[in-house]
Amino acid sequence: MPQQSRSTERKFSALFVLLLLYLVLYPYGQNAGFSFLALRVFGVAVTVLSIYAVSFERKYIWFAVILAVPAMLQRILVPTDPGALSLVSIVFGFAFDLFIISVVFQRVFMTDDPTREAIFGALCIYLLIGFGFSRVYGMLASVQPHAFYLEPTVNAHPIVDRFDLIYYSFATVTCIGASGITPATTQARSLTVIESVLGALYL
Repeated sequence: MPQQSRSTERKFSALFVLLLLYLVLYPYGQNAGFSFLALRVFGVAVTVLSIYAVSFERKYIWFAVILAVPAMLQRILVPTDPGALSLVSIVFGFAFDLFIISVVFQRVFMTDDPTREAIFGALCIYLLIGFGFSRVYGMLASVQPHAFYLEPTVNAHPIVDRFDLIYYSFATVTCIGASGITPATTQARSLTVIESVLGALYL
C-alpha cells in the first residue's frame, strides 16, 4: 500500500508541474515557428501524462485514450483550422478534461488522510477546472463569435483567442475578475457565474 501511494504521488505531482508549466509557457507559443511547435508537443505530453495519472484501472486508460486521440490528432495535423474540426477538438478536449477531473477527484477523496497525494491531486483538479472552462468558453465563442467583448484600450485584437479564454477562465475561477474581457451574451455570463461559484465552493 505505501508503494502504491508513492507511485500515485509521483503521478499527481508530475501532472501538477506540467499543467502549471503549460499555463506559464502558453503565451510564448502562440506565434508560428519553433515556439508554436514546441507548445503543441508540450500539450501532447501533458495529455499523455494525464492519461498516466489516471491509470489506476485499464478501463480508465482506454476511455481516456479514446477521448484524447481525436483532440491530439487535430492539434498536430490541422492546428490552425477554425471550422468544424476545431470545434470537435474542443469538445473532445473538454470531455477529456472532465473525465480526468472525475477520476482524480474520486481517487483524492477516497481517503480521509491529507497526504501529499491528496494535495497534488486537488491542485491538479483546480488547474484542470480552469483549462476545462476555457474549452467551454471556446465552444461558446465558436458558435457565438461575439460572446466575449475585448476592451480595445487593453487588447490589440478584436476577437478572443485561446489564451484570452484561458486567462478569462482562471481569472473567473479564482474570483479575481478578468480585466479587459467582458461576457457579452447571456450564455457567456451564465457560464461565468457557474465557474465563479464552482471555484469558490471548491476552495
